[in-house]
Amino acid sequence: MARKFQSTERFLLPDPKFGSRLLSKFINTFMYEGKKSIAQRVVYDALGVVADRVKEEPPIEVFNKAIENVKPMVEVRPKRVGGANYQVPMEVNSKRRQSLAFRWIIQSVRGGKGKPTAVKLADELIAAYKREGSAMKTRETVHRMAEANKAFAHFAW
Repeated sequence: MARKFQSTERFLLPDPKFGSRLLSKFINTFMYEGKKSIAQRVVYDALGVVADRVKEEPPIEVFNKAIENVKPMVEVRPKRVGGANYQVPMEVNSKRRQSLAFRWIIQSVRGGKGKPTAVKLADELIAAYKREGSAMKTRETVHRMAEANKAFAHFAW
């Protein structure tokens, strides 16, 4: 008898400091080679820097707003029709939106050099909170590509 797939989302414990499941998921995504304690330390240090720089809101709210700002609404996917490949704009489901937002933020943090990772993460979160930075630039590029290929939307499956 085949076992039914169960989402790990229900079983994910909230993080110990802020009690947020989203932050816990981000820490797990940020983790490298199974070193969760290091990932936790880096993320919490980054949120400490965010708390110092953004006085008007708590750091967990800045984090949530940054993730929400980076989430894409649409993306392009290749579709083969009659021997030609078209980039078809499609709406993104909520789980993929979240994973793309995480991926783009982490990618921009790991791409930079010269500063400690916690400071780079804090800079990127604050930039995303203000709708700036390289993760937001990636999102805008994806949205622009979808807008440019709107003519192929009728190929969506």
